[in-house]
Amino acid sequence: MEMGTGKSKVCIDNAGILYERELIDTFIVIAPKGVYRNWATIEIPAHMPERIERKVVVWTSSPTKQEKTNLELLLEPSETNNLRILLMNIEALSTPKGTRYLDKVLDEGTCLLTVDESTSIKSPKARRTKAVIKLGKKAKYKRILTGFPVTQSPLDLWAQCNFLHPHLLGKDVGDNFFQFQYRYAIMKKRSVGSHSFNMVVGYRNLESLSEIIKNFSSRVMKAECLDLPPKLYTQRHVQLTPDQQRLYTEIKEYALAHLGDDGFMSAPNVMTQLLRLQQVLSGHTKTDEGKLVEIKDNRLTELMDCLEDTSGKVIIWSRFRYDIKRIEKALVKEYGPPSTVTYYGDTSDEERSEAIERFQNGDAQFFVGNPQTGGYGITLTAAETVIYFANSFDLAVRMQSEDRCHRIGQDKHVTYIDLIAEKTIDDKIVKSLRNKMDIASVVMGEELKQWLT
Repeated sequence: MEMGTGKSKVCIDNAGILYERELIDTFIVIAPKGVYRNWATIEIPAHMPERIERKVVVWTSSPTKQEKTNLELLLEPSETNNLRILLMNIEALSTPKGTRYLDKVLDEGTCLLTVDESTSIKSPKARRTKAVIKLGKKAKYKRILTGFPVTQSPLDLWAQCNFLHPHLLGKDVGDNFFQFQYRYAIMKKRSVGSHSFNMVVGYRNLESLSEIIKNFSSRVMKAECLDLPPKLYTQRHVQLTPDQQRLYTEIKEYALAHLGDDGFMSAPNVMTQLLRLQQVLSGHTKTDEGKLVEIKDNRLTELMDCLEDTSGKVIIWSRFRYDIKRIEKALVKEYGPPSTVTYYGDTSDEERSEAIERFQNGDAQFFVGNPQTGGYGITLTAAETVIYFANSFDLAVRMQSEDRCHRIGQDKHVTYIDLIAEKTIDDKIVKSLRNKMDIASVVMGEELKQWLT
């Protein structure tokens, strides 16, 4: 289901029906850190019928005395027939403590196990992915929720589908990722120095894969079920300073010089070079020792000028922590401390809830955040304007972050503004994302030359 179309409600309705038919006694939701508590504070109170009595427990790795008691009670036989609900962050399943606890809960009940924002388990090698797939075998019913199941390549589908059932993608594929990769990816042997490896250079048989997925998935688009105002897109151009232009040129020339004779550079190195260029455009860079160096720039000035032309509440997204902190400082100086809330990796769960509440219903005019952290699972429909100070390369992150305010409850036109330095990768990033292209999967080898020249 597309973002903002009610995935959580559908899943809660499903859990309620299964419970009232006495097919489950436990409902477990696993979601990213910035999302999972929303199920307790917003989604379940809003959508679970009042007639269903339930015990809701929220996982925490460092529980208070009362929270610890609640977690322990969930493992004991209940004297009532209340629906047991456990809400857990996916990151906990990278730890033995979290994995052991979920294992015990699954042993104690008949469960519906749901993974919200299921691209969090797209990587077959990740510890949490392996844990979720293994533990999922103990659940009677399983669901995955996502508005965009493929973020970088069709290979993202394997782990999500394997969690649901090892034979969903065919008995001959089963739970073997390499068999899946062999069928749907085009591989070529590459060499870097003395090392050789197989690299994905394209994909095949995608129509047959799509037909298989249709058999067990449901897709709902906003246009089919919501009457939302259209999205409006525009750009604000930023002039590079001489220092920025010099550093940008140096990094660009370095990247071009280090392409192999065959025009090849490994994907991680490509992304590293593009990231360094983007940092320069945002007004900072890092030395080889990891020290941050500020660069004189016009980007923040352009942002502040842009805000003078806007009305209502504004979301400002940037992928860099450095940007978020200096944007916050500038906004507080200009508009006062109550004007601004922040939402990024260092923000505690309590602070995140407070930030959302103040922006949605309180005095905060500006929500400044990292889209990788705040772009999933939260509602920010108070906003009328969304500004991208520095874009992510990840298409799913862009789409998710756009739809924090373009969802159920939005009755205003939303304007999306990208800050762009012309004739730089800023242009390429925005064009790629606008055309629904994931940059990490399209910028390889010769493509890097096109991005840099």
